[in-house]
Amino acid sequence: MNKILIANRGEIALRIMRSAKEMGIKTVAVFSEADRNALHVRYADEAICIGPATSNQSYLVGSKIIEACKLTGAEAIHPGYGFLSENPAFAQEVKNAGLILIGPTPQAMEIMGNKLSAKAAALKYNIPMVPGTEEAITNVEEAKTRAVEVGFPILIKAAAGGGGKGMRIVEKVADFEEQMQLAVSEATSAFGDGAVFIERYVTSPRHIEIQILGDTHGNIVHLFERECSIQRRHQKVVEEAPSSVLTPEIREKMGKCAVDVARSVNYVGAGTVEFILDENLDFFFLEMNTRLQVEHPVTEMITGLDLVKEQIKIARGETLSFKQADLKINGHAMELRVYAEDPLNNFLPDIGTLQTYQTPKGYGVRVDDGFEQGMEIPIYYDPMIAKLITYGKDRTEAIDRMIRAIEEYDITGIQTTLNFGKFVMQHQAFVSGKFDTHFVGKYFTPESLKSENEQEAMIAAIAAVMLLQNQKKIAPPSAAATVQKSNWTQNRREY
Repeated sequence: MNKILIANRGEIALRIMRSAKEMGIKTVAVFSEADRNALHVRYADEAICIGPATSNQSYLVGSKIIEACKLTGAEAIHPGYGFLSENPAFAQEVKNAGLILIGPTPQAMEIMGNKLSAKAAALKYNIPMVPGTEEAITNVEEAKTRAVEVGFPILIKAAAGGGGKGMRIVEKVADFEEQMQLAVSEATSAFGDGAVFIERYVTSPRHIEIQILGDTHGNIVHLFERECSIQRRHQKVVEEAPSSVLTPEIREKMGKCAVDVARSVNYVGAGTVEFILDENLDFFFLEMNTRLQVEHPVTEMITGLDLVKEQIKIARGETLSFKQADLKINGHAMELRVYAEDPLNNFLPDIGTLQTYQTPKGYGVRVDDGFEQGMEIPIYYDPMIAKLITYGKDRTEAIDRMIRAIEEYDITGIQTTLNFGKFVMQHQAFVSGKFDTHFVGKYFTPESLKSENEQEAMIAAIAAVMLLQNQKKIAPPSAAATVQKSNWTQNRREY
């Protein structure tokens, strides 16, 4: 494998390219017209424009990506996450084109991409399930009867869903019919599939996921857990590894279950098996993500493994170079997703220009990003700017280092989730480990950040005045600086 195409953009495209470069593998970037000046385009050995800004005319058009492979001689495609990364039809197209997809088989994607077929596969190995239905339900009266049997509150979930879409919590039977119709409608709109199923609603859930790796020789291992319970709109914002609540015994049981879930579909590559943990520390299978996760860096930090390199090695047909007994947890890692969102306005996207963009530095701090100062956050894609990761010898040090890194991270021009991340790190519920997926609803209010924002704004205003006064005292340069234009554009090609 001498050249791979990265069918993605932003920080994940850069992150994959860096690992490939260390392995001596050439990289090809694809980009939309909105990403013409993006960092991943500059970094790649070659880059091809595949269409207009909207993703359904560029990053989601599999035929354009495959054609870009043929034009550049790329032998394999790494899909990253999002876009086509869990699309079994695209995976099959790649295979039919004689190319290698750095990921699982189309069959594994298809089974695990539907929550009902995923549950059916997992049941072969007696994986614990939340009480509920094992098949899609469309008849409202039949669904209502089953909901009463399971017991309220219940959760209505889209079979093809994700990110909280097609999901409804129902507290009492009188509300069931209306909520089911809303869930079916939303699922149909979002996924083109209105199938829903019912589960008992776990009232104080924690979101725990297990990273797995499987090679083409039947070897499957787990790389321990990540805790992803700090969420807004059912989407993760803070992740850590390991979890603060798992005992070694529960960790071993969850790891074995995750490996069995992967084995149920002969899984190949990197994947994540997700579980719900209740207040009694009983765990239940939730779903499997058949791709690299956004939060994979925290697993890399505690295991010392480069997951992208492992993915590439597996795709080349290599055997895993380690066994389960060789793996152990070292230290603790935290990750904050730095979004261009306004926590004071219900975490709505806040698109604009990065007037200031300075990342934190120092021991135990990692920033995976795809932007630089002066760049605009495109309105067309997910508003994540970066992933801020910290590592420490234990959880306390990782938290302290995260607070320091957040304070050093300087972004102006848009609102971000940095201050929210600091609020989380300093909150007693998080520090003590006594929290669940309702953390935001229970503890966070816009007023929590307003006073700190006002204080920071005052400090910034004072600094600006002082800077202006100092500039007046400095004489202008005697000659204009010579600017040399970069030749990075030479690697760009139009599709």
